[in-house]
Amino acid sequence: MASTETSVATPTRSDTDGESTTSTMKKVGQGRPALAFLAPFLVLYVLFIIGPAIYGLVMSFFHTSLVKPGLGEFAGISNYVEALSSGDFWSALWHTVWFTILTTPPLVVLALLFALLAERARRARWFFRLAFFLPYVLPSAVVALIWIWLYTPVLGLITRTVAWFGVEPPNWLGDPNWAMVSLAVTTVWWTLGFNFVLYLAGLQEIPRDLYEASSIDGASPWQQVRSITLPLLARTTTLVVVLQIIASLKVFDQMYIMTSGGPNFSTRSALQYIYDVGFTDFRTGYAAAASTLFFLVVLAVSAVWLTMTRRQEPEL
Repeated sequence: MASTETSVATPTRSDTDGESTTSTMKKVGQGRPALAFLAPFLVLYVLFIIGPAIYGLVMSFFHTSLVKPGLGEFAGISNYVEALSSGDFWSALWHTVWFTILTTPPLVVLALLFALLAERARRARWFFRLAFFLPYVLPSAVVALIWIWLYTPVLGLITRTVAWFGVEPPNWLGDPNWAMVSLAVTTVWWTLGFNFVLYLAGLQEIPRDLYEASSIDGASPWQQVRSITLPLLARTTTLVVVLQIIASLKVFDQMYIMTSGGPNFSTRSALQYIYDVGFTDFRTGYAAAASTLFFLVVLAVSAVWLTMTRRQEPEL
């Protein structure tokens, strides 16, 4: 019986190199349309974000002024030393931190609470979602005008409501002890919808089977929230907290419109201080240095969020 021999052709090194080169060329060719679509955004990003940021960093080392052309005289680190030794800078930074402390906890807790209630509503769920998110789409100027009217002495709705209960209402925006609290209440009402939507998205990612299984085992709604909802929303909560801290640190609009930093600079934020020294005192070099220091504070918060996110990622 004759034996048959089967020969198997093995790819040579040149064939393998040719195939890998062809695959690489295909990947490069596929990436070119993506780069073409991204090019307009990258150009605008460099022109309006990266470029001004680099120029601002360079400007912080010079005595740059709006009333003189060019960068001005070289200042070294004197602008940074002046900012770090300025009581006005630290006071404005403390006002910003205090505002962040007043707004972050309610904006996180209330957003989670309202998201849970809206998700469990069986009827008119769309109405509750719209009602909680609608204030967020209002411009800052509109929000400021609404709440200035609400806080108006004697005639304001909040003032008249408090007086109706027999309590002497304070001057909400004119009293240094109440101005920051009043601004925090306005901000909570205005920006709650953003965190509310983030929590809604997180709740929709939780499998319904977990709740059904826990109900069969006799778990109460509170036990479901404590044992299922809150643990599975841990990453969403971390994201909400850090985004809210960064947003509160960058507060400017409502403070500038409603109080202009008053009374007696008790509500002047860090960004308003930078604006004042840059565009009122015309010291743009010093303002750039103060802005860089404030950027480092925001960057530190972002670094904390990145570290916490990596710790929450499951190990593969």
